[in-house]
Amino acid sequence: SELARAYPGAGLIEVEGTAIADVLPVGVGVASRIPLVQMTAEALTPSSRSVAYETLTEADAPAMLALATLTKPGPFRSSTRKLGPFIGVKQDGELIAMAGRRLRVDGFTELSGICTHPDHRGKGLAAALSRAVVAEILATGETAFLHAFADHEATIAFYGSLGFEVRARMTYTVLAD
Repeated sequence: SELARAYPGAGLIEVEGTAIADVLPVGVGVASRIPLVQMTAEALTPSSRSVAYETLTEADAPAMLALATLTKPGPFRSSTRKLGPFIGVKQDGELIAMAGRRLRVDGFTELSGICTHPDHRGKGLAAALSRAVVAEILATGETAFLHAFADHEATIAFYGSLGFEVRARMTYTVLAD
């Protein structure tokens, strides 16, 4: 389909067990179906850990895309940053970690694009940035949510340690080009 050719990896997220593939227009194929979990947080677990960060701007766009391409936190394209805001940590001018917001639906905002350069993992950067973004979401009275690959137990446990709970099992249906 034109959509899948223009945006490789484009797809639909649906509750597990629904049959979105059965109602796609003729000629739109399915490349893959990836199991996800949707997690929500209405409160953060306590933590005294924080990190100095900055709001990322248009000037950071190439570095954001490069970091996401390297670490593969999930779908992230050159214009994803526009759905933000995104925040990040830089070291010697290099973006080494980031987190932001993407989807918004009534009462919910998605935590997205959380990634840390492999050379800087294990320092608590992803947790601190995630906490900062989620705190801002919760301060607006909304619930934070995210999607994680269902087979990434460590990722699910990480978000659980921040206060997220699995809300539903989902499927990411990737459209074929």
